[in-house]
Amino acid sequence: MAGQRTRRRIPEATVARLPVYLQLLSDQFDAEVTNISSEQLAALGGVNAAKVRKDLSYLGSYGTRGVGYDVEFLIFQIKRELGLTHDWHVVIVGAGNLGQALSGYGGFGERGFPVGGIVDVSPDKIGRAIGGVRVRHVDELAQIVQSRDISIGVIATPGPSAQEAADSLVAAGITSILNFAPAIITAPHGISVRKVDLAVELQILSYHEQRRVNARTATTLKAVPGQRGRGASA
Repeated sequence: MAGQRTRRRIPEATVARLPVYLQLLSDQFDAEVTNISSEQLAALGGVNAAKVRKDLSYLGSYGTRGVGYDVEFLIFQIKRELGLTHDWHVVIVGAGNLGQALSGYGGFGERGFPVGGIVDVSPDKIGRAIGGVRVRHVDELAQIVQSRDISIGVIATPGPSAQEAADSLVAAGITSILNFAPAIITAPHGISVRKVDLAVELQILSYHEQRRVNARTATTLKAVPGQRGRGASA
């Protein structure tokens, strides 16, 4: 219609930074900060101010020159964009150590993702209460999803069972999956999948640590008389 503007699609990189901005802004709000500049938010988030302004422009927020952004309103804008103006119940597949830890983690509910169900196949686990939620058999997954209107599923199974868990979630009507299992899963087109792999994150950290070690070694060699670095053709 004339006069209406089509909202721009937000790039994935910006979407990934919005939760970081939200946490930083929430901390500032708790500290009774009412306004914040892009430079201040950039310093807190470890990015440059131009990137912050670009990211926030996708929300339709441009701040006020000399004043900055209204912290409370910016929190609302980010929550609205991330779909956090209401709760999203999640269902967890796998009631082992990881599933129990996730189900008992109060931070999910505090941030708008209360655990609406947890399922497993082990008779030893079915019927137990974890974090106030009773473990039910995986055969009841579809019933749980439909009764609680759940669209987000979490896989907390061993690696070999991850794909079967993903298939069960999709069949039950889940449209977004968070995979904690040490395995790559496939899902039909239209199903959003995010993977949390602690080993990968540690490998990335080890890369940075190795760079520091190499830098220290290079500095030490330069400081030793008579030591010369060799070229690639030596």
